[in-house]
Amino acid sequence: MQDNDLHGWRLSDGHNIRMSGYPTKVKSMSFSRTGKWLATSGADVVVLWPFFGGGPMGKPPTELPGMGGALCTRVAYNPEQDILAAGFADGSVIMIEPESQRVLPVCLNGTSAISALAYSPDGCLLGFGTEDGLIGLVDLSAG
Repeated sequence: MQDNDLHGWRLSDGHNIRMSGYPTKVKSMSFSRTGKWLATSGADVVVLWPFFGGGPMGKPPTELPGMGGALCTRVAYNPEQDILAAGFADGSVIMIEPESQRVLPVCLNGTSAISALAYSPDGCLLGFGTEDGLIGLVDLSAG
């Protein structure tokens, strides 16, 4: 999109879905493991759109904590748990439990914007990268 919006179309009836209100373009999105929520970048908070009970049409998004004004640049849902990772323009990475909105800082105030963020398929590793080439890998396994 050239706009600071997300657009979608419901396949069953072709209805247009418009999710707007972003201060900048959305460059990253991730569905929760259940498919009930769509997390997006593009604001100074993490924006969650509901995809249950008729979907996001006519509903406001839920906003999860950000990093004090820094733009969210990447989001990634854990494939095994209801945990969301978010990366920001200031190089910070946090993990958020959406239901309680508890935040766990992973990396604070790096050198440049987070440009890559992903969990391993088993959800035990979280990797991130920055625009200037810094990479990080966090082992989340219990053992």
